[in-house]
Amino acid sequence: MPENTHPDRLDMASTDMVKHNIDALAALFPNCVTETAEGKAVDFDLLKQELNHQIIEGNKERYRLEWPGKREAIVTANLPTTKTLRPVREDSVDFDNTENLYIEGDNLEVLKLLQESYFGKIKMIYIDPPYNTGNDFVYKDNFTQDSDEFKEESGLVNELNQRLVVNPETSGRYHSDWLTMMYPRLKLARNLLTDDGVIFISIDDNEVHNLRKFCDEIFGEGNFISTITWEKRYSPQNAVQWFSEAHDFILVYAKMKEIWHPNLLERSDEMNARYRNLDNDPRGDWKPTDATAQAGHGTASQFYELIAPNGQTFQPPTGRCWVYTNDRMQEMIADNRVWFGSEGKSAPAIKRFLTEVKQGVACQTIWKYEDVGHNQEGKKEIKTLFPEAVPFDTPKPTRLINRIVKLSTRNDSNDIILDFFSGSATTAHAAMQINAEDGGSRKFIMVQLPESIDEKSDSYKSGFENICEIGKERIRRAGKKIKEEILNKKSGQLNFEAEEPRNLDTGFRVYRLDESNMQDVYYRPQDYNQAQLDIFADNIKSDRTADDLLAQVMLDWGLPLSYKIEPLTVAGKQVFQVAQNSLIACFDNNIDEAFAKEIAAYTPMRIVFRDKGFKDDTAKENVRQLLKQLSPDTEMRVI
Repeated sequence: MPENTHPDRLDMASTDMVKHNIDALAALFPNCVTETAEGKAVDFDLLKQELNHQIIEGNKERYRLEWPGKREAIVTANLPTTKTLRPVREDSVDFDNTENLYIEGDNLEVLKLLQESYFGKIKMIYIDPPYNTGNDFVYKDNFTQDSDEFKEESGLVNELNQRLVVNPETSGRYHSDWLTMMYPRLKLARNLLTDDGVIFISIDDNEVHNLRKFCDEIFGEGNFISTITWEKRYSPQNAVQWFSEAHDFILVYAKMKEIWHPNLLERSDEMNARYRNLDNDPRGDWKPTDATAQAGHGTASQFYELIAPNGQTFQPPTGRCWVYTNDRMQEMIADNRVWFGSEGKSAPAIKRFLTEVKQGVACQTIWKYEDVGHNQEGKKEIKTLFPEAVPFDTPKPTRLINRIVKLSTRNDSNDIILDFFSGSATTAHAAMQINAEDGGSRKFIMVQLPESIDEKSDSYKSGFENICEIGKERIRRAGKKIKEEILNKKSGQLNFEAEEPRNLDTGFRVYRLDESNMQDVYYRPQDYNQAQLDIFADNIKSDRTADDLLAQVMLDWGLPLSYKIEPLTVAGKQVFQVAQNSLIACFDNNIDEAFAKEIAAYTPMRIVFRDKGFKDDTAKENVRQLLKQLSPDTEMRVI
């Protein structure tokens, strides 16, 4: 019998005695109750061990995380996909010039599509996945259906017409379903990181232990950096059964720990206020530091009687020695680097000048809400941008993501930031804001499943039907607000370090996951006989545009979707020039030798045509030969 996933509904059935007995055993031996594909079950080998004083022989022990569905998760990550991304110009902002991306669709399929174009190119990944609280959703992945069964909602439903399903704590596969969902996504995400890249993953107590274990497996235990504790709430919740939970965790893993190093954080005014200039030293503000060290760390030359300029003598305290030898200490005194108090009678202290300390501080693992914000601040930010409705209950504050961006990216590079559980698009907002502050050119890629919004909510009544519509609108409004602040020279939350940032990119290209542009016969010609093949005058679906084809070609050829695309007219035909001569694409008909001669002048690295686009078979071969002669480095392909 399936477990009741609705606790307020009567079972209308007799007691399940097996379940009752398993629950009774779990109270005595919780480690002996495990999960299987069918639900909760007893690990009888382990139960035998619990009831014996001797070692019971069984399966060979090993240190690893196992769950029902792990093999499925590994296979799922490795399965190829024939889906594609279709550009949505009407939803985009500055499509032709922006290098930012917003992608609608199942992030697992999207991550697969990005493997060629973004392999080893993402500097930082941040994700805020479902925490598996028992009330949120997990993705149900199913890749066994044919295209007709999987077509509805652009591949967002399974064979039961469900794509996202609630994962209640009463489920026998409560942990397993979440692990099976997360494992292939993180496995694919690792491929996208640069060698000096890093991933930050928000999580709470429900799955942090399991997430840490399988991240050790995916990224390597040696690449674990830290577990950050974020103080997400500034006031306690009193209506709780046990403790008021005021924190979340952020797990940090590097692609290669030995070459990844976090940036230093900016020094605060409070830190700098500790430095003062008590003696008007021309070198500026300083603070006194201890002139002694532990005796066990010193040499014989560091034990001596120190004579101050006024003749007063000092000995190091018991168990301590001077931090310098006598000769070095006298040099420091002569250089006015030792402080004996305003009257010259105090124990010596070394002067540490503010100008000589690092212009930044190492990040600690406890992040207080005063420094990085809290959930209520995130909600307030959303309310400011969406006064008509508050579309998210617990959005991350921009300051939290700002810190992550500052730790892991630089303003003097074109670092790419990826968030494939984009939600309210806080990560995109933070990336634009940091670029405005320091003149950087960071790029973002947001990926989000278009989950439907409750029709009774204020957001739905305000015209937003799914989460993607809110995310895209937030980026539009946040980008506009940031540019207005720059234009009006109002700092607001921004700290401008330079003149007005040049070429600040607040646009984004929207792409939507969909079935392939190609007919099924393109992938499985063996499934059709000659009579059926004659039906297909073209192997490209009739509703697909040249923009659609270009996006799929770029993905297939491993070109970033952010590359600049320039439309041209050559010999009367529509041509797309991608990143200057990286790719030339022409999907018009009647391609012939005259066109080949003109297009060869662009000396493209790659060129692509429709297979049915040539004037005839002779023209196709002649075009190929002409390109070899006139532009020998050009690689020609057809679709």
